[in-house]
Amino acid sequence: MIFRAKANKALDRAEDPRETLDYSYQKQLELLQKVRRGVADVATSRKRLELQLNQLQGQSAKLEDQGRKALALGREDLAREALSRRAALQQQVTDLETQHQTLQGEEEKLTLAAQRLQAKVDAFRTKKETIKATYTAAQAQTRIAESFSGISEEMSDVGVAIQRAEDKTAQLQARAGAIDELLASGALDDRSGLAKDDIQAELDRLSGGTDVELELQRMKAELAGGTTPQQAIEGADGTQQDQGQGRPEARPRFDKQ
Repeated sequence: MIFRAKANKALDRAEDPRETLDYSYQKQLELLQKVRRGVADVATSRKRLELQLNQLQGQSAKLEDQGRKALALGREDLAREALSRRAALQQQVTDLETQHQTLQGEEEKLTLAAQRLQAKVDAFRTKKETIKATYTAAQAQTRIAESFSGISEEMSDVGVAIQRAEDKTAQLQARAGAIDELLASGALDDRSGLAKDDIQAELDRLSGGTDVELELQRMKAELAGGTTPQQAIEGADGTQQDQGQGRPEARPRFDKQ
């Protein structure tokens, strides 16, 4: 029972009423065709009996004429034989006429049944086309309504795809923002060496400025010729230390050349 119930449910889900109606109409057309063939077969048998009747009636008329001629010639025995044969043929004619009437009645019944079946088939065809058109329209309206409401399978797939795309976009944006903040705070090292935080950039700028000042002092000492580069550098360092301690000291004066 469970198997039949599940099979019936599966068949009901896979069934298309339009295909079922077309199949039923096809079966009715086949039945109508069989009825028409039956009518044609009965009509053929009736026609065959009519031909036999015509033939027997012709033989009966011929025997009657022969008996009449034999009696006119004084051959009563021949006339009697001819009339005996005619009587036997007449019995066959009577039997064939009975069969002919029976076949004719059957033919009329089958013809009437075929006409009624034809009318039913035509009515079913009209009803079938009407039901199919109504079903197709209802199916289209249902799909449109499901699309508008977002409960159709196609729209559900589209909605899921859009939601996943939005979630991935938001995740990537959040990750990019987090990495920027970590790089700016120095929590992560920039392996490419392209980006530096603000503190490191300020330290590099100050270090670069000190190197320039030292190089300038060394060049001035070389131009003056009275101090070696190392002494000029040490003098510059001593001057800076004295300035840092608050003790003024006379700085060497260089003439511009």
